[in-house]
Amino acid sequence: MKRLSGVLVTVLMLSVPVLAQEKERGERHDAGRGYIPPHGPAPVRGEHHAAAPEHRDFRDREGHPDVPHVHSNGEWVGHDSGRDDAHYRLDRRWEHGRFPGELGRGHAFRIDGGNRERFWFGNFAFSVAPYDYDFANDWRWNDDQVAIYEDPDHDGWYLAYNSRLGSYVHVLYLGPR
Repeated sequence: MKRLSGVLVTVLMLSVPVLAQEKERGERHDAGRGYIPPHGPAPVRGEHHAAAPEHRDFRDREGHPDVPHVHSNGEWVGHDSGRDDAHYRLDRRWEHGRFPGELGRGHAFRIDGGNRERFWFGNFAFSVAPYDYDFANDWRWNDDQVAIYEDPDHDGWYLAYNSRLGSYVHVLYLGPR
């Protein structure tokens, strides 16, 4: 019995640093690796900007990517320019109709092919906003998993969240593939 107690105490002592490490990693881990946010960003309140700066730094903490991203607490970093951002102004909103697929968490789609100008999954085609092209440089256009969210500030646009990278871009629904 003493031997079993000794083994149990040893296992517990070795587990404490591992658990502490996991807790620390959980606090610093900010998405990607399969995480999908429970909801899209809230609409921007208060001051609205005519356009986001051309060269913006999205690294809000050390080790974070320099692209718009989502923290594991659901905070959408970089979605703060508001309704008047000229980068996302469309002459004809919903030109190809509204995305008929399911939105948000629980509805992830694997990209089947394409590139930033036109990519698709299933029977749905999208295009990344030209202003966001550089934010999608690391996307894999033949197998990344994305969830689509409505953009509360930019009518006609959706947000495609890449669960592998934890980043997102504005996308335009192009209709059936």
